[in-house]
Order: sequence, then structure tokens, then C-alpha cells
Amino acid sequence: MGKRVISKLRDILSLIKFSHSIFALPFALASMLVGAEGIPPLKTILLIIAAMVFARSAAMSFNRWADAIIDAKNPRTRIREIPQGKLKRQSVLNLTLLFSVLFIVTTFFINRLCFFLSPVALFIIFFYSMTKRWTSLSHLFLGLSLGVAPIGAWIAVTGEWSWIPVVLGLAVLFWVAGFDIIYATQDLEFDKTEGLHSLVVRLGLKESLFLSRVFHGVALLFFVLFGMIGHLGLIYFVTILGIGFFLTYEHSLVKPEDLSHVNAAFFTMNGIVSILFLVGTVLSRL
Repeated sequence: MGKRVISKLRDILSLIKFSHSIFALPFALASMLVGAEGIPPLKTILLIIAAMVFARSAAMSFNRWADAIIDAKNPRTRIREIPQGKLKRQSVLNLTLLFSVLFIVTTFFINRLCFFLSPVALFIIFFYSMTKRWTSLSHLFLGLSLGVAPIGAWIAVTGEWSWIPVVLGLAVLFWVAGFDIIYATQDLEFDKTEGLHSLVVRLGLKESLFLSRVFHGVALLFFVLFGMIGHLGLIYFVTILGIGFFLTYEHSLVKPEDLSHVNAAFFTMNGIVSILFLVGTVLSRL
């Protein structure tokens, strides 16, 4: 019985790609530090982390539920939990509902504005999963779903709206859209066959990879702007130079004629980028 429970928990963690929290959580924590002008109370930090985990888990569960039939057809994704029969589709939908409720309840204990905006946040992160069925701009919608994280963290510590975290949210949006284009190159032929939309399908490998570089250049500009309006110091801007280096290296790994390093470019390089951003913000602010 105990082994079955452990096995199911392992399948759930694999389903929601818990390790991929590294893409959004550091930006939320960085925004929290800037918004609070230092370290907020431990209770607030824990609530923000919990809200982030629940929201992302709800989003991933919904994505796997919505894409179950598509995933079963795609050679790259048919090893996922629903196509493999490790988790039932209805069970994954139930997980989506559970994580959504936990997210909303968590925001209730943060502040009133976070609570009122929680359904909006859920709508944004769920909406992305449907976009590749009708628009090639799905990468930007994924970026938006992660870009709301620093905005939410800012509101969590200030209790009010500000355009400062929106700038960071835009940086995250273009950063995510850029690396999602790289990730989508793996499914070019499958997406064409199934009538799914992406910028890779619309533009082809060469042009879409060029656009990915443009998106990352725009992201760097927004990172710089955030540091300026957030009154961050020299250390922050040095780390942005470091981020620029790793993004450049990421693009050197992926070429139209050689996509063998997509996974390294996608996870490793962007994991370094997010951690580096948080470290630079922490050192600059504290």
C-alpha cells in the first residue's frame, strides 16, 4: 500500500513537472524583495511560495488533461502519465480543481486584492493550454502565464497595483516565449500533421529561431528597465550581463540543422538564467 502511494505521488510530481518551478518562482521572489524593499515577514514569503506552487501545479495538471489525446499521438509525449495509463484523465482534472482551490484559499490569507485577482490568474494560466489549437502566438501566451507571477508577488507584499512589476512581467513574457520557441522545434513535423499552431510551424526553423533571439533581446531590455525603475544597484546590472551571456550561449546550442541540444538549451540554460536573476536581485537589494 505504501509503495503504491509513493508511486502515485511520484507520478503526480512528474505530471506537474515540479522541477520546472525554477522558471517562475525566482522572478516572483525577486519581485517580492523589490516590492517589500527588503525581506517581508516569513509568513508572507511562505504564502507566496505556496500560492506559486499551487497555481503552477493547477496549470500543469490542466495542460496535461487538455492535451491528453494530443500527447498520446506524439512520439515525444506519449510517455507522459495519462497516455501511459499511470494516471486517469479524470483524476488529473480532479487534481486541477484541488490545486485551484488551494491557490485561491492561499491568496485569501495574503491580502484582499490577491484574493479578488486569483480567478483572473487562473484564467490566464489555463487559457494558454488551448492557444496552440488556434494561434501561432501560443508562445507569448505561455510567457504571459509565467509573467503574471512577479506581478502577483508584488501585490502580495504591497497590497496594491504598480507598473514596476509589470515591466518584470514583460521581461519574463519575452524570455519564456523565446525559449518556448526553441522547445517547440522538437514538434515541428508533428504539429504540422495535427494542424497545431506555433511560430515554428508558421515561420520555419531558421526564421523562428531568429525571432527567439529577438524575443530574448527584448527580454534583456525589460530586465534592464526593471533594474532602473526598481532602483537596483550595480550588482544587478552585472548579473544581467551574465544572463545575456547565457542566453547567447543557449542560442549557440540550437541550429536549424542541429536540434540535438534543445533540452540542454531549454532547461539547463534557462534554469541558470532564473537563479542568476534572483541572486543578482537579492545581492543588489540586501
